[in-house]
Amino acid sequence: MTTVPVSLGERSYEVRVEPGLLERAGEVLEPYAGKRPFVIVTDENVAAQPFFWTLYNALSSVGPAPQVIKLPPGESTKSWSQLETLTDRLIELGVERSDHVIALGGGVIGDLVGFAASVVKRGCNFIQIPTTLLAQVDSSVGGKTAINSRAGKNLIGAFHQPALVLIDPDTLDTLPPRETRAGYAEIVKYGLIDDPDFFGWCEANGTALLNGSGAAREYAIAKSVAAKAAIVSEDERETTGRRALLNLGHTFGHALEADTGFSDRLLHGEAVAAGMALAFAYSVRRGECSGQEAGRIAGHLRTAGLPASLADAGVSASGETLVGYMLHDKKMAGGTLPFLLARGIGQTYLAKNVDLADVAAFLDESRDR
Repeated sequence: MTTVPVSLGERSYEVRVEPGLLERAGEVLEPYAGKRPFVIVTDENVAAQPFFWTLYNALSSVGPAPQVIKLPPGESTKSWSQLETLTDRLIELGVERSDHVIALGGGVIGDLVGFAASVVKRGCNFIQIPTTLLAQVDSSVGGKTAINSRAGKNLIGAFHQPALVLIDPDTLDTLPPRETRAGYAEIVKYGLIDDPDFFGWCEANGTALLNGSGAAREYAIAKSVAAKAAIVSEDERETTGRRALLNLGHTFGHALEADTGFSDRLLHGEAVAAGMALAFAYSVRRGECSGQEAGRIAGHLRTAGLPASLADAGVSASGETLVGYMLHDKKMAGGTLPFLLARGIGQTYLAKNVDLADVAAFLDESRDR
């Protein structure tokens, strides 16, 4: 087992990574049970997978059978209506503040359950058991919880850290290839932020990972979790700007998601991939990054089957429209939107002097390429 600490004082917790971990979930989670049944919140697709019953039976072997709440799958579940459904159900089941609700699923379930846990009875505990690659390397760690609003993605939420994160890479065996590729984009992100050697590792090993190599998958998950944990431990609530680096590709990417209706037309990881390529291309436009490095990134993303341009992402909206979506970004402060740009691979920085009209012009030019 690889154990990664997330050091946050009294909110500290561990991320444990191990193939087959769900088989031992009963003994691992027994100290968190308090002789009460766990509540497992999942979606209908995950509930149909064999690993759901692996977890259910493991918990049943050491205590009362878990209560189960099944929600619809998909991004639309991160909504007010589903939040109301979930919180009402948790209260009906008698969840107490000392209980630990289990979020079993991808980023949608993790975000929704974490937010629900932050508000039910003014805050109860929750445990993340992410089952998609994207959730395992990104959204399950760090305590960002949210639902979407009509204006944009993740605009309603709270910082609420989990009590524990359990990652079993074997859950990825049933993940569709497209979802695996979407999660891989977040792995590449860590190399682009501040670890050029890891980006080189991705270039050398990404194909093996995407083809199901257990060794490559486990290394990339552990490496990504450690990188995120280090940043979160330093800047839990994005107050110093360090944690903002984790948003590389997201300002552009969220605009692309908004334009495609936060739907399966463009998965979150796909949008982040295109967003990272656009961030580096825009850095080239500003004379801060070489075109060779931007091209290297776009080439690797396309080799991995990910979009690296507006056209690849199926987005034809005007630059003005896309910038309009960006105006709802959570990083807006004093009417200014900081951008994650780069001086090269592994040299991402937060730029606070970006002219949005220039961004719109850049996107119009990019759309025509």
